[in-house]
Amino acid sequence: MFEECGEPLRGGGEYACHQGVNVIHRRKAWIPDAFVAPEDTQPWGDEDDLGVRAEAVYLIVDVVSPGKRNQDRDRVRKLREYARAGIPTYVVIDDYDAQGSVTLCTGPRPDKADWEDIHRVYYGTDVTIPEGPAKGFVIGETITGPRRS
Repeated sequence: MFEECGEPLRGGGEYACHQGVNVIHRRKAWIPDAFVAPEDTQPWGDEDDLGVRAEAVYLIVDVVSPGKRNQDRDRVRKLREYARAGIPTYVVIDDYDAQGSVTLCTGPRPDKADWEDIHRVYYGTDVTIPEGPAKGFVIGETITGPRRS
């Protein structure tokens, strides 16, 4: 999905897309499909060496998994927890929404476990990451596929 994962972003910059690593906040661990953080995450490890502390993460991308329990986790629980952790940007790619959708959440409100802005579009409409190290990255048809009827 993300060819950049594991490689530095922005032509050799100090950030990278990571996969298969826990994001830790208040002793809770979440495993996103991909996230952008400093290329070297070792200084950002939690005290139990279980993953990367949330304050190092700039963007998280999750692809909704099949099944009601998984969908609730990706659409509701992770949405709240990433806002609570202050993750600046959360992207949800949802193949199980009737037409397929991409939801971009920005402006976390940790005190409310909510977001200032939640922007949802159907597949076939480009979504551009507005800020941070992945600023300008476009999630469009090359990732989601074309608009569905």
